Amino acid sequence: MTSNADITDRVDVRGQRAIVAIDFHHARIYTVASPGHSSPEAVTAKDPWHLDHNLYHRAGNPDGHYDIDAIDTDQFLATLAGALQGADEILLLGHGKGKANASHLFEAYLEKHHHDLAARIVGNIRMDIDDITDNQLLRLGQMAFGEDVPVRDSGDSRRGIPGDS
Repeated sequence: MTSNADITDRVDVRGQRAIVAIDFHHARIYTVASPGHSSPEAVTAKDPWHLDHNLYHRAGNPDGHYDIDAIDTDQFLATLAGALQGADEILLLGHGKGKANASHLFEAYLEKHHHDLAARIVGNIRMDIDDITDNQLLRLGQMAFGEDVPVRDSGDSRRGIPGDS
C-alpha cells in the first residue's frame, strides 16, 4: 500500500518529536532536532481520478457527502501513519474546520487504526499551514515541545539584555 514514490526527503522520526503539517494534498514532517533550512519529509496524496482531493463533489453527489472515506484518502493516511512509526511524540498542524480539517481526520484515523500512534499525539493545532514557512513550522514545533524557548531576561515580557531600551 505504501510506496517510496509517495514520500520524498525521508526524515528519520524514530525516537524523535515529530511535527506534521497536513492537508488533503500532502503532509510535511519535521523532527524537532531537524537543522534549520533543511527539507521536510513530504508525503503526497495520490490522485488517480484527478479530483485533487476535493472534499465536496457538487456534480454526481446528490446526497452531498464528503469523499473523505475514498480509498485514495485512506491510502494517504496509511502512508502518513507509516512515515510516523517510531516517533516518540507527534504534534499535528492543520487548517479548516470540522470535516475539512485534515489533521482532525488523521487523528481520528489513528485512533481507529493505530492506537499506539494516536496515544503519542501531544497536540492538534489549527492554523494556516499554507502560509507558514518550513522554518516557522520547525520553530513552532520547538516552542510547542518546550525546546529552544527564548529566555526572558528583564523580569517582564521583554527579551534581550536587561536595561536595553
